[in-house]
Amino acid sequence: MNSRGLILFVALIVLVSCKQEKSTTASKTDPTVAPWMLGFKKTEINPIMVADSSFTFVDPITKETVQWQKADVFNPGAIVRNDTVFMLFRAEDNPAAILGGRTSRIGLAYSTDGIHFEKFPKPVLYPDNDEFNTWDYPGGIEDPRIVETTDGTYIMLYTSWNKDVARLSSATSKDLKHWTKHGPVFENAHGGKFMDIWSKSGSIVTELIDGRLKAKKINGKYHMYWGELFVNLALSDDGIDWEPILEANGELLHVFKPSLNEFDSHLTEPGPPALYTDNGILLLYNGKNLSGEGASNKVAEGTYCGGQVLFDRNEPTKVLARLETPFICPDLPHEITGQYKAGTTFIEGLVFFKGKWFLYYGTADSMVGLAVKD
Repeated sequence: MNSRGLILFVALIVLVSCKQEKSTTASKTDPTVAPWMLGFKKTEINPIMVADSSFTFVDPITKETVQWQKADVFNPGAIVRNDTVFMLFRAEDNPAAILGGRTSRIGLAYSTDGIHFEKFPKPVLYPDNDEFNTWDYPGGIEDPRIVETTDGTYIMLYTSWNKDVARLSSATSKDLKHWTKHGPVFENAHGGKFMDIWSKSGSIVTELIDGRLKAKKINGKYHMYWGELFVNLALSDDGIDWEPILEANGELLHVFKPSLNEFDSHLTEPGPPALYTDNGILLLYNGKNLSGEGASNKVAEGTYCGGQVLFDRNEPTKVLARLETPFICPDLPHEITGQYKAGTTFIEGLVFFKGKWFLYYGTADSMVGLAVKD
């Protein structure tokens, strides 16, 4: 969330713990109360991944050796492949740089239990001397979300950050190690109208098929919820190039918006890939509380918590229900310290693994946390 920090006010550090909300949250996420919701519990081992300065990499642009995950590792995407969980995590290099001043690269790690991960030595996606450098550098490649298509292709959506405009971009792979970049996803949409707007956080709709999450086409199109301040919707034939859905006046259609005086009073930002279910399309999202007027007094000002919203699966722009109380909030020490001290549980990776849902999230822009649902 480095790039976000450059356009949003730094929140007041008001350490109002979500522990006060746990009983309410549990009742809201209880399947007997609302069958469409998913309830999660943080694992005892938490965080599950931290920065490590021993990993080095020769940067192809500067030609210098950098400790590419010395500062932070956070905001991961995840996928299951061959009975193994693979995590694509965001890593930052320079702990001395201020929020927004570091370069991000995407690392790869794997786990056979979903909790203990082994990292690959080098990043798998990073700024390079290529045609995408103008969008990817110097801020880097941030916040990956990953899905698998029915033909076995992996699609990663990530933020290209050149420290001017954040652009949602795409890349594809067959093995998770070697990636082909495709550039900003809105480059050709609507005559390039949205090429230079601030765009982030692409959550492609998926469906659980034979125990694996696969990208789901609805009426012949992939669907993607995306955005930062508001949730928007876009369509695609291939999952690489996308076309935002617009209002009649040609402006973006906001399908889900912040709620004043609630935990998501400042922004609603898509989390992991959305789920196509019998009840509807379930989107787990990141809600940020305002600072000052309009903020909720139930969580700390400026805090990022996780929410859930259900869309009609036949009309993906139509909201059916919204979880009023966040189901996950920062309440552990490492979730209210680090780069973003107002508190962050930034949900981004979701897999179904060995009969359980594993939800991976970034903690205060610094580490990786985990919550599990049986």
